[in-house]
Amino acid sequence: MLRWALIFLVVALIAGVLGFSGIAGASANIAWILFVIFIILFVISLVFGGIRGRRL
Repeated sequence: MLRWALIFLVVALIAGVLGFSGIAGASANIAWILFVIFIILFVISLVFGGIRGRRL
């Protein structure tokens, strides 16, 4: 998911440089949403991993 966020961020940057403001804005919003979802899932996995612990 972080990979897709970075791809959309690069698309937004390239579109912004080329002057396509509509595409740049949409890509930036998609990248932001995917990044937030990634962070939320990462925190959830850290919490559940910490609760469960590691057993050898």
